[in-house]
Amino acid sequence: MSEQPTSFPISLNYTFTAPIGIDIKGEIWNCVEVPGSAELFGTKKGVRVDATIDGIDLPNVALMVTGKGGHMLSLNAGLRKKLGKNVDDQVTIHLVQRTK
Repeated sequence: MSEQPTSFPISLNYTFTAPIGIDIKGEIWNCVEVPGSAELFGTKKGVRVDATIDGIDLPNVALMVTGKGGHMLSLNAGLRKKLGKNVDDQVTIHLVQRTK
């Protein structure tokens, strides 16, 4: 794992497509898992990023830890409605920069 950065923001330019829905202790959460996130961020702790999801801007959004060493982005009901998507639907996320 890389050392912690000393100044933010840090450019990422990382895009991926994944389904909404992560199994957390037997319950499906309305989240999207970020593949390879621990390696990408150099940490298994929560981070903040500027991102887009299907073209909708998400400035300074928190990526929570999954409990399995990765990170996930939570999608609240308002955002899912705006996207017109629910659990099992695919979304494309672009991580623009790490803000913290």
